[in-house]
Amino acid sequence: MTIIEFIETIGYVGTWAVLFIEGAFFFGIFFPGDSLLFPIGILAGQDVFDLKIMLPGCAVAAFLGNLAGYEIGKRWGPSLIQKYGTRVIKPHYIEKCDYFFEKYGAFTVVIARFIHFARTFVPFMAGMSHMNYGLFVIYSALGAVLWAVGIPLLGYTVGSLIPDGSIDHYILPFIAVLILIVASPYLVKKISTYASSKNAQKPSESPD
Repeated sequence: MTIIEFIETIGYVGTWAVLFIEGAFFFGIFFPGDSLLFPIGILAGQDVFDLKIMLPGCAVAAFLGNLAGYEIGKRWGPSLIQKYGTRVIKPHYIEKCDYFFEKYGAFTVVIARFIHFARTFVPFMAGMSHMNYGLFVIYSALGAVLWAVGIPLLGYTVGSLIPDGSIDHYILPFIAVLILIVASPYLVKKISTYASSKNAQKPSESPD
């Protein structure tokens, strides 16, 4: 099943459910939020979806997912950490989220919308740390709108330029570019780490 067939199969409600789960639960990290939003916009540009219906639903689902993630972190965060530990929550995810909170404060809730793992863990950590709920709601709403509306609109612009009946020839390259953009920071870090380790392993030259 191609990504186009998958999106057409799950439709409006299925898409909203994916966006909600991604922000609400730990296993949401395996859900393809970004991978859905851009193609949805492309499909809307091909008149498969109605943006006036899809976009408000996406924004509301993403927003409510954040609120659910906050409540889970607030009520059961410490016990979940103690029970599942690193089996579910990778330490480097927590470290990254801590870094974002230290650097950007409450605005991290907005930034996290555009970072795959952070979309799942930041609401949970905000709840666990008892972040001011009013601020969390405001920034969650802002982030949800920017992410769940902005990315599909970008896809819609692209989709409206694709000739009718030829979308399958364009969608995979667009998704490949999107994945490459999302993965590029990780790849750059891996390459730099590998290069640093190689340099550290080189024997130092002895003086003549």
